[in-house]
Amino acid sequence: MINILKEVARGKRGARDLSYDEAYYAAESILGQTASPVQIGAFLIAERIKLESIEELEAFVTVCRKAAHREPVQQGLDCAGPYDGRTNSFVATFPTAFLLSAAGVPVTLHGSPSLPPKWGVTLQDIIQASGIEIARLSRTDAIEAAEESGVLFAKAEQWCPPLGAIRGLREDIGMRTILNTAEKLIDYSCSPYIVFGIYHNTVFDRISRLVVKLGYQKGLVVQGVEGSEDLYIDRPNRVYSIANGTAQLDIIDPDALGLETVVPEMDWTPQRQLLTAEAVLQGGGHMAFYNQTLLNGAARLHVAGKVNSIEEGVYTCKHLLDNGDAWMVYSKWKNALLGSKALY
Repeated sequence: MINILKEVARGKRGARDLSYDEAYYAAESILGQTASPVQIGAFLIAERIKLESIEELEAFVTVCRKAAHREPVQQGLDCAGPYDGRTNSFVATFPTAFLLSAAGVPVTLHGSPSLPPKWGVTLQDIIQASGIEIARLSRTDAIEAAEESGVLFAKAEQWCPPLGAIRGLREDIGMRTILNTAEKLIDYSCSPYIVFGIYHNTVFDRISRLVVKLGYQKGLVVQGVEGSEDLYIDRPNRVYSIANGTAQLDIIDPDALGLETVVPEMDWTPQRQLLTAEAVLQGGGHMAFYNQTLLNGAARLHVAGKVNSIEEGVYTCKHLLDNGDAWMVYSKWKNALLGSKALY
């Protein structure tokens, strides 16, 4: 590991990108904790300064996948959002997951307790607010709920234990590292489709090429709300559409679809996130969040090949929200995790 550090920590001019094999060794040393905490911290900070190459990212993803429980539970869409949560925006990907399942596209969500740098509200926080005891949620429970509903939620640190083992070190560092990207690409259910969120447009090309290298059939890389995979509803969205091994820049404009809506300022808590999502899933709630769920559902249906255009996806999703189908899927998922035999 010392020799690896000599290459990536030489400063702005002297540092070089690692080869795939070198990065693979570094990833194994970090996730297996054969490197010391000081070496791990030094590597992660040096990579943050240097900026990760595609080969380095691919190696870290490969090692994370090797260490994880990955099961082809359902062939659908993986929603790869930030594990550090949200501080000032609606988590539209949560209700969108049940909407997509109602349309016949299985969805995998994943996450962990909040991480730096945002320390925001996470998917786990929202699920906990629904009454599901997240600490007791086993992999078997999650898979059984997915079989009932078409929606899988994977607790990342349970499904990939090395991520949990180095949580304390990541908290001490307090900044984004290569792991913030790699953990989102573990793909616990081996999905053919992915929607991936980024914050800075400078990584668009790099992440798009990485998604291609990882072999996804189709994907959407989104410069989304708070760096998430969620499209904005109050402005045009820059995205990279990935299909047939190529990526191209597109714009998804909610105004062109008749959906653009002013987003109200909210004091977001897990409970408010949950109640807002549940209102949308019942065909109601604030129009901004209803429309944002429609837009994200439509774009993701298009990625999965369920509709021929995003416009068609909007009509499909509106019907499923308004007639109660999306709420039915959510109820099945929630009751399965609560162990309820209640009628829906």
